[in-house]
Amino acid sequence: MFARAAACLRSEHVRLTELDSIGGDGDHGTTMLRAAEQMEIDTNPSSQESLTGMLKATGWRVLGVDGGASSSLLGTFFLGLGDVELSADAMNCDDLARSLEGGLHAVSRQTKARPGDKTMMDALTPAVAAATAAAGAGKTIPEALEEAALAARTGAESTRDLVARFGRARSLGERTRGYPDAGATSISLIFKGFKEGVSDGRS
Repeated sequence: MFARAAACLRSEHVRLTELDSIGGDGDHGTTMLRAAEQMEIDTNPSSQESLTGMLKATGWRVLGVDGGASSSLLGTFFLGLGDVELSADAMNCDDLARSLEGGLHAVSRQTKARPGDKTMMDALTPAVAAATAAAGAGKTIPEALEEAALAARTGAESTRDLVARFGRARSLGERTRGYPDAGATSISLIFKGFKEGVSDGRS
């Protein structure tokens, strides 16, 4: 899942930079490239004591990327995924949902941004909600991640019609309307990778 998420970020890093150049520093794509490198390190669960350990280690590595708020919040999300104790080498759909909820909760403690503010939260919040709903309905992990990826993509696209309320873009007001947020787009790509990673693992 992490390897595929990293590959998705890498494949779209130019677009991410273009989006960030409209209202930000223009460094989001480069930051996500560095984050992707950290996401790909030691992604074999058998090399860790548990999945929890792997998630925590990934979170700390991404937190160490010098990329401002975007890498900090992404690292926090990954750390939060590991706030739920998981077995060494397996999880079920309920475990996945609880882990994703832990990640969202961790990010929510670090930022006041919420859906509607044109940030990563516009993709992350609905993605986690979709996975949680799927788990509650007794669906499988692939089904849950399929729905989470769709919700993240829809959420990221919805930011096209929003005005930025956080970060450097906030000062641009209405001029930020008309293009999707770079951070939300990154979250969408990560969930797309998570979905593809599960499919790759089952092939």
